[in-house]
Amino acid sequence: MQNRRYPGRPTRLAGGGRFGPWSWEARFFERGELPLALLWLIQDGPRHGYELMKFLEQRSGGLYSASAGSIYPTLQQLQDQDLVTSQQAEGGKRSYSLTESGRAKLQDEAEVVKAIWKRAENDEWMGWDCAMKQEAAEVIRPAFRLMRAALKSVARTHDPERADNVREILTKARMEIHGLD
Repeated sequence: MQNRRYPGRPTRLAGGGRFGPWSWEARFFERGELPLALLWLIQDGPRHGYELMKFLEQRSGGLYSASAGSIYPTLQQLQDQDLVTSQQAEGGKRSYSLTESGRAKLQDEAEVVKAIWKRAENDEWMGWDCAMKQEAAEVIRPAFRLMRAALKSVARTHDPERADNVREILTKARMEIHGLD
């Protein structure tokens, strides 16, 4: 898809930019959370890397798409830390299992892991995977203009009725858009 403002250049989404709540560069996993998420996914039984990549994508509502370049080094790090073991499985795939140290780490970090998956279920993140599609690039700019207009309108006054009116308008617009489906 071509960029309408700068012909010949791809749109921002076409360049593979990440998109999440409030930022083009929002990260689903904070520093140190990916290893914990992998440990959590492995706790129920042996898993191979590709399977873990698909589970991460599913658990994040499609917003986080793990690459082999992030998963396999993280699995190697977990193995080096004696948190997982690996063995050659059928078909030549390497399968990863949790060690007792890995189970202890999950218990120690239970609140962090709980927060990761709570965030995955939060409306703030869920449903944003559609923003990665080419077709979405056509409406991103008008959607942000609408949001900016709404924020400016409310910020200009301290009238709580204004915020209620803007919220009502936005709710009607959202419902009308949902009605298109």
